[in-house]
Amino acid sequence: MNKRDALLDLCHALGEPHRDLVLSAEGNVSMRLDDHTMAIKASGCALATMNDDDFVDVDIPTILTLLDGESFDDRTKATYQASLRSQTSKIPSVEAILHAVLYEITPAQVISHTHPTAVNMLTCSSNAHLLVEGSLYPDAIVMLGRRQVLVPYTDPGVPLALAVREAVTTFMAEEGVAPKIIYLANHGLFVVSDSPRDALQLTEMAVKNARILHGSLAAGGPRFLQPQQVNRIDQRPDEAYRRNALNVD
Repeated sequence: MNKRDALLDLCHALGEPHRDLVLSAEGNVSMRLDDHTMAIKASGCALATMNDDDFVDVDIPTILTLLDGESFDDRTKATYQASLRSQTSKIPSVEAILHAVLYEITPAQVISHTHPTAVNMLTCSSNAHLLVEGSLYPDAIVMLGRRQVLVPYTDPGVPLALAVREAVTTFMAEEGVAPKIIYLANHGLFVVSDSPRDALQLTEMAVKNARILHGSLAAGGPRFLQPQQVNRIDQRPDEAYRRNALNVD
């Protein structure tokens, strides 16, 4: 299977109604094609019914020029159109700038953005901070890493891209690796991954983790693992083997 077919399969999986990750044209997915180019879902397309023509290839450095200066609202449409690598009437997703920033500062190969109901029930609550306060069980550590990122609500587009760049840069300075999961308060979930398969697995685990957190709150409150327990799971040789087998290392 070639890369674009694998990316299409990811879109269709994320758009399956029973997963409750997106509705209608919500969410977006992209793939790094080379150091300067990404393929990203076109604005207004539904993940569940995507086809190859619904991706647009864009120049990452051109998109990133939106971060320079002000009045980005006036420049966004023209910049997005100028970034297109081929002639098309479609334009990239509004979040193309956020994808471009993540490709600039992390080694990501595939990025997915969804609005899972289970996750947003927490990101839209006063308990959103609990998503990144600790780890509840070993598999969450193996799949999602020791820590994740939560970004306060920020206007989508350039402001959100700037906020995410700051949060992820700080995380990487502290942890030495890029985050796999970025929670956006009152908005949704970004997954930074190595492959379409990885992106789907991480999304599923983030949703499961949110559901378990819901349950723990209903049962009296979460009991997070102790830091030494988290570090032990993170560093176990057998868990490193499992990460590699699952392609989530």
